[in-house]
Amino acid sequence: MSNITMNAWDAVSATKAECFITIENERYNFMQALNLEAKIEKVKSEIPILGRAMKGNKTVGMKGTGSAKFHYNTSIFRDILYRYQQTGRDIYFDIQVTNEDPASSVGRQTVILKNCNINGGIITKFDASGEYLEDEFEFTFESWEMPERFGSIAGMQ
Repeated sequence: MSNITMNAWDAVSATKAECFITIENERYNFMQALNLEAKIEKVKSEIPILGRAMKGNKTVGMKGTGSAKFHYNTSIFRDILYRYQQTGRDIYFDIQVTNEDPASSVGRQTVILKNCNINGGIITKFDASGEYLEDEFEFTFESWEMPERFGSIAGMQ
């Protein structure tokens, strides 16, 4: 049994990231983001197989979904919804996230979510007892790229 373990400094800090959003050739530094998460779900079909009690599962596609929470200090996403209301033209955009913690030996990872489309969003709000306002939206995306990948930590291979 190997006694090799991960070094604590190789855990990537949750705050050491940058996020950019590109909407119609305009690139925005989404520095007011509090968190963002994007997931891929494999879409599967159940396959009945003669002679087996259990069905098989065949991947037939993928679906990308995500969510973002951020400070309530930009109208960019409300503008997307408003433009759709006024014109019927939906707006798609890209989100680029880079995670890089200089304390970790793994380097950096960059993921670009392509053709994102928000599901809806907050139009207006206030909170008389709050400290600050937060905004959020859920979205779908149609593809993704990973131009930069984390390296392996010592002991993985």
